[in-house]
Amino acid sequence: MDQHKDDLLGYLQRAREAVVWKLEGASELDVRRPLTPTGTNLLGLVKHLAAVDSGYLGEVFGRPFPEPMPWAELDAEPDSDMWATAEESRDELVALYRRVWAHGDATVAALELDATGLGPWWPEERRRPTLFRVLVHLTAETHRHAGHADIVRELVDGAVGAREGMSNMGSEDPAQWAAHRARVQAAAEAAS
Repeated sequence: MDQHKDDLLGYLQRAREAVVWKLEGASELDVRRPLTPTGTNLLGLVKHLAAVDSGYLGEVFGRPFPEPMPWAELDAEPDSDMWATAEESRDELVALYRRVWAHGDATVAALELDATGLGPWWPEERRRPTLFRVLVHLTAETHRHAGHADIVRELVDGAVGAREGMSNMGSEDPAQWAAHRARVQAAAEAAS
């Protein structure tokens, strides 16, 4: 694989792994419960990204992912890809997402970056994206949802960090964060 593919897949893989890592150590309730008014939850982000990744690095390039994902079908209930039913286990959804990664990575390995696909859900003028464009788009989408997962996990139990062993937060001292939060709150109140 050429260096450009390696770089693109490296950034995509870091985001994929970050989303899955956010589930580690959280209870079954905490990975499933909605923590925003729109219902964002950790396991739903994994389920959603499995569908997104399989669509962009599967269907778009004529290499559909071989396993059914009813929540990703056009006739699926709206937002059914954004939460896990009681029957869908964490382990099953994470394992599915990992199989989707392998399938997508095989698509990238098999094609040139200028290979053209068909994204029927994209507007007509962008419906024939290159593999390069899809990788950039998918990486941005996955990192966006990794950011959602960061915030949702912090709301669950205060856990933060970019990846295991690296918080990327500057301080590990809860007292410092409490003081920082108080300063931010005071500034917000003073400005309003």
